[in-house]
Amino acid sequence: MPVVDEAAVGRIFREESGRSVAALIRVFGDIDVAEDAVQEAFAVALRTWPGGGLPPNPGGWITTTARRRAIDRLRREARERELLSKAAALALGTDDPGMPDEVGPVQDDRLRLIFTCCHPALSTEAQVALTLRLLGGLSTKEVARSFLVAEPTMAQRLVRAKHKIKAARIPYRVPEDHELPGRLRPVLAVVYLVYNAGLTSPAEQGLCPEAIRLARTLATLMPDEPEVAGLLALLLLTESRRPSRIRSDGSLLLLGEQDRSRWDRALIEEGQAIVRRCLRRNEPGVYQLQAAINAVHADAATFERTDWPQIVALYDQLLTLAPTPVVALNRAIAIGEVHGPAAALALVDELDLDTYHAFHATRADLLRRLGRNSEATAAYERAAALAPTDAERDFLRLGGRDAR
Repeated sequence: MPVVDEAAVGRIFREESGRSVAALIRVFGDIDVAEDAVQEAFAVALRTWPGGGLPPNPGGWITTTARRRAIDRLRREARERELLSKAAALALGTDDPGMPDEVGPVQDDRLRLIFTCCHPALSTEAQVALTLRLLGGLSTKEVARSFLVAEPTMAQRLVRAKHKIKAARIPYRVPEDHELPGRLRPVLAVVYLVYNAGLTSPAEQGLCPEAIRLARTLATLMPDEPEVAGLLALLLLTESRRPSRIRSDGSLLLLGEQDRSRWDRALIEEGQAIVRRCLRRNEPGVYQLQAAINAVHADAATFERTDWPQIVALYDQLLTLAPTPVVALNRAIAIGEVHGPAAALALVDELDLDTYHAFHATRADLLRRLGRNSEATAAYERAAALAPTDAERDFLRLGGRDAR
């Protein structure tokens, strides 16, 4: 029997909580009821699974237990009597002719949750943050990290978003076909951030295939949206390299150090085929351009043979569409491969990204290449202090020692 400890339950939480929360929100129409019930179900799992072992279907067990907890809460609060009777019938597995299955263009509970959270009454940032919290099972701290803000700030934003949903009585329903394009931008951002959360933390790697599954579902649902195709291509091309990013001891490997024979050629070919279709449409967007940049990297047999001028040209287009400091930072890195580290450092030093670890890591590498070792060491130390994972901290500290 596999060991069931806190880490194992945490791993299952990452994999299953989004599905359970989405299912309960559809049933009860209340974020707090659903979220609290799923948290309680996992607390029960922590108490019972280590002694009794994993149930045959852990996700189903969590959803069923959470549904019963939610029903108990509604009963205790003596509210929503009609909803309670319907929910009880669902919990017992009986048919309820008064509550037919929802039909519409989105048939996946988790994708439905993304679309309903991405209601236009909420700000784009609130839409993305709330869905990351509910769907991805990310903590408030982890969501805050995705937005480069402090945890208390993000906690306040999440509370405000939930209150607005209640106050405005925003319905939990499937958007109609004509509403889908208007909800698309934050939905794509959520899927992208869910993938990145899995990419940056070994404990959350189950989020990567989940994000790709959602992107594939979106591409089927909206085949004529070029940015949906661009996002799918971007995730496939990034995923093709994921196994080669980590050494056997868990330490990170930079792009130039990776064994390219380990890259997944099937994912690369699929991603590049999508990029070519996007190019033929000639409707460039943020995700399409990022996918094109990754396709250029995938084309190169070695790091030295990368077509850096083409990557700079793509970043020029991307910066026009998304003039953010992070895009400018990545463009500066590419500039450094074409025009040298001094040109790149001049651009990097103009950016206001002091709380972003990658900013300091980039500065450190450029300073090291320029022979300014004491400054490089300080930049590595600052980057390590801000890094979100142990692997990144260890990597950056090693870089700081090498620069001394």
